Amino acid sequence: MSEQAATKQENQTIRHDWGKTEVQALFEMPFNDLMFKAQTIHRQHFNANEVQVSTLLSIKTGACPEDCKYCSQSARYKTDIDKERLMAVNNVLEAAQKAKDQGSTRFCMGAGWRNPKARDMPAVVDMVKGVKALGLETCMTLGMLSIEQADELQTAGLDYYNHNLDTSPEHYNQIITTRTYQDRLDTLSNVRSAGMKVCSGGIVGLGENAQDRVSLLVQLANLSPQPESVPINMLVKIEGTPLADVADLDNFEFIRCIAVARILMPESHVRLSAGRAEMNEQMQSLCFLAGANSIFYGCKLLTAENPETNQDVLLFKKLGINTETIASDDEAEQMLKMKTAIVDQQNSDVFYNAVN
Repeated sequence: MSEQAATKQENQTIRHDWGKTEVQALFEMPFNDLMFKAQTIHRQHFNANEVQVSTLLSIKTGACPEDCKYCSQSARYKTDIDKERLMAVNNVLEAAQKAKDQGSTRFCMGAGWRNPKARDMPAVVDMVKGVKALGLETCMTLGMLSIEQADELQTAGLDYYNHNLDTSPEHYNQIITTRTYQDRLDTLSNVRSAGMKVCSGGIVGLGENAQDRVSLLVQLANLSPQPESVPINMLVKIEGTPLADVADLDNFEFIRCIAVARILMPESHVRLSAGRAEMNEQMQSLCFLAGANSIFYGCKLLTAENPETNQDVLLFKKLGINTETIASDDEAEQMLKMKTAIVDQQNSDVFYNAVN
């Protein structure tokens, strides 16, 4: 096997046995080297100038019994969030149609619950069916799920279920005490068993140390299969929550998290998620260069601020980035053939430039 072919094969292998020491070594690489490695791997699996766009809607807000120290929706903290009941199905579908008209391909619905109750499931199922009928991918985040609830959502047509690990196992009890880390892993297992895709990531800037960020990414990368979507969130500090005054995370450390996530999970969409409202165009651009290829459109992420849609459009125009579209099966097959040919050529060019 040629050195070029060996390099390509090594980079394309999906691993589930990452150790903390080797992931720490990635974080400690010179910044330019880390970015080059992440971008090289990104190009092997994705169009480097394409970003998947989702819209997130809070379908039930506030009064959550959990004690997540970062969350404005917890009933335990005094924040400015108004408590709202579960939205009517028709209102959710109107929002989904608007999101589609603005260019989103996936519609995500989130509820401030510990877990959905039996009385909530009929309306939730109708939301999934309605959004699916609009031609959008569907995603929900409703808290913990039983096996039976996961099966019911999958039968309704839910494509993705979001359930973040939030932080490392070591730091977890400093952030949340009302559910365990294993509770989160069990929900992810139930989602997989039902046949749905997994959206799972974490939040950085929670007052964790560097080893915690390593440990979080190791946990995600060693899930088998790896999550199809990996949101990397920068903490949005909310007045009234215990983390309102936590020290800011260095911007370069956040970008390193994106890059390492791309290296560890080469076939996952890495989503540049919460915290974008505080990031300038240059920082967001470095995140895309590091391998982020998914964002949320819209002015709100549940209860946190997010850049307006037109700001994203303008930035994408500056960067020459296109947004993914929903293709038919025939179109998807043709696009895959074209992408494979392009990626093969890109790999050859990147390798040639790296060794000459």
